Amino acid sequence: MTITTTAHPVDTDFYQIGDLLGDDDRNLITRVRGFVDSEVLPVINEHWELADFPYQILPALGELGIVGTAIQGYGCPGLTRLQTGLVAMELSRGDGSVNTLNAVHSGLAMGSIALLGDDEQKQRWLPEMAALRKLGAFALTEPEHGSDSVALETTARREGDVYVIDGAKRWIGLGHVADIVIIWARDTADSKVKAFVLEKNADGGYPDGYEAEAITGKIAKRAIQQAHIEISGLRIPAGNKLAKSSSFRDVSAILNRTRSTVAWEALGHALAAYEAAAAYVQERVQFGKPIASYQLVQNKLANMLADLTAMQLLCFRTATLQDEGRLTNEQASLAKMFTGEHARALCRDARDLLGGNGLLLENHVARHLTDMEVVHTYEGTDFIQSLIIGRQITGISAFA
Repeated sequence: MTITTTAHPVDTDFYQIGDLLGDDDRNLITRVRGFVDSEVLPVINEHWELADFPYQILPALGELGIVGTAIQGYGCPGLTRLQTGLVAMELSRGDGSVNTLNAVHSGLAMGSIALLGDDEQKQRWLPEMAALRKLGAFALTEPEHGSDSVALETTARREGDVYVIDGAKRWIGLGHVADIVIIWARDTADSKVKAFVLEKNADGGYPDGYEAEAITGKIAKRAIQQAHIEISGLRIPAGNKLAKSSSFRDVSAILNRTRSTVAWEALGHALAAYEAAAAYVQERVQFGKPIASYQLVQNKLANMLADLTAMQLLCFRTATLQDEGRLTNEQASLAKMFTGEHARALCRDARDLLGGNGLLLENHVARHLTDMEVVHTYEGTDFIQSLIIGRQITGISAFA
């Protein structure tokens, strides 16, 4: 994890965590980093300004052997949770929007089908998604229900061999372009939240009753669009209800599996920002010498490295526990809370060290800084994560 510039090399593995990786892990990092350097970085700033995804990189992404991440079979790679985290770290080190596409598609959409679908449903959808021939989305959040998504108002009513769905969704990544959308709705028969799979029509359009529009005007994750979705009288075949989805606990099960991966994303943003800042201060000359020679700069770098190292240790231990089947929801929440807060601060410090140049996309730090404004919010805000941990500490729930 070292980059070389004309200045002193920037070491981002201060506690030699790389020594704990196996050959497969190292090869995976090399593949994903090569993809990021050759396919993502040359085009991402342009697409950030356009506020649209560089879809031309999808074939190369599909060839990496990472789509579907930890899912076993059905054309998926069956990565370990550590490897899934390393993928998120390296993709995010390049750009958060690219990582988000894979996280939404592989972790949330494919993950829902893998965990809650029966074998026929897995066979029907997962191979095409693993090959990136079909994109997936995960429609949970609603205009009035973010942190309290358990109170979602979208409904599903059984009528013969179809479910009729009504409601609205918001901030749904890929929700306006995905071929397969996992819609979470409350079954009117028993008031339980269940998952329903929407498929595009043969002509590439959406069925009547599903209207999705990209949300514009964002300051972060600009290269991937989220959708506002209006659902009215949408008819989905009864066979498209994920067979094992029966309550909101299933939503929680999906999010608990992916929450630790969000911590790895935060680590990736922090890595990129730290690398950029540490290299920049050695080359930027002010008052006749590199600004790296000033005590305040070195103090800031030392504290940034300490936070970066703490995030690395936390992410690696979280992944180890998850691979052993011992990771608790509270442990996942702590990883997400800590990395969300500290990566956000580290990116801000990196921007400070670059001064005015930190505002330029060509220096990359600005993308990571603004993306962290998103990361510390989604899949449970840092504040909500603290309440989950606080409940574990005290035995008292602070939730309303």
